[in-house]
Amino acid sequence: MRDNEKNSFIHRQSAHCESGGTSNILLNYGVDVSEALVFGIGAGLFFGFFPFIKMNGLPVVTFRNMPGRILKNTSKRLGIKIESYKFKNPEKSMDALDILLDKGIPVGLQAGCYWLPYFPDALRFHFNAHTLIAIGRKGDEYLISDPVFEEPVTCLRKDLMKARFSEGPFSPKGKMYCIKGIKGQVDLPRAVTKGIRETCWFMLAKNPIPLIGVRGIRYFAKRVQEWPEKYGKRRASLLLGNAIRMQEEVGTGGGGFRLMYAAFLQEAADILNKKELLDISERMTETGDKWREFALLGARICKDRSLDGDNYDNLSNVLLDCAAKEYGIYNDLRETVR
Repeated sequence: MRDNEKNSFIHRQSAHCESGGTSNILLNYGVDVSEALVFGIGAGLFFGFFPFIKMNGLPVVTFRNMPGRILKNTSKRLGIKIESYKFKNPEKSMDALDILLDKGIPVGLQAGCYWLPYFPDALRFHFNAHTLIAIGRKGDEYLISDPVFEEPVTCLRKDLMKARFSEGPFSPKGKMYCIKGIKGQVDLPRAVTKGIRETCWFMLAKNPIPLIGVRGIRYFAKRVQEWPEKYGKRRASLLLGNAIRMQEEVGTGGGGFRLMYAAFLQEAADILNKKELLDISERMTETGDKWREFALLGARICKDRSLDGDNYDNLSNVLLDCAAKEYGIYNDLRETVR
């Protein structure tokens, strides 16, 4: 068994669990890519409004790609071979984890963060797609590199097992993964280009049902405007509060993801030797600030602390402004990396 005190895994705190966890595990295999670079290569930036999919009785609003896609896209584009596992039996899943850890292999895990006891009570909520890395164990105590915490933490076997098999949307089902090898030399320019192209494709998609990308933001803006008249003040406040929570509390949120993508574009400008990406990065930062304006305005409405001009019509206008800015950004990005 590995002694936790002698564990050599390099832990770096990050803003978001999947991009940060991917960055950390790659670093420990000699591939030093920042969290922002992972987020961009993995095409993590996204928008989707799905009124027919409910979590806790409220429609899903998402600002990032599907859980697992960042890891999958990044590893594929960098030539990293990943081996993934899922289990039906919780005890067998822990036994399989122990075998890898006892060989000194760091293991990525998907878990429900509500059941992780090292999370402060104020930060606990039912989210089953949290990413963490098990890096060692001593008996029934596991050493965990959780990307959103400043230092590695410990977790007992029974608690980790419960978190790995939490129920509900995106149930982890004991999912775990580890790196099996690196296929040749990492081609960063190619990986960055593919990541940008995929993000532009999704955000400019012209699907018959306008629920994702820029069209999804516009559709969401129209629905927000209708909420008070259609549902009444109380239900409208619940819907708005849920959207803000999805934006600001789950991961780094709508504005935060835009700011992370702006940081990715700054790195991409050097990697691709395309200085025009720096200008687009600044515009993305402005868009991230605009999303934060939506959250601030919406929070005041939810808390009955509205100022003059705080209403659902103005909320809708802020969202439409975000959509217009992002439409220009993705079109220019697509042309830049064509």
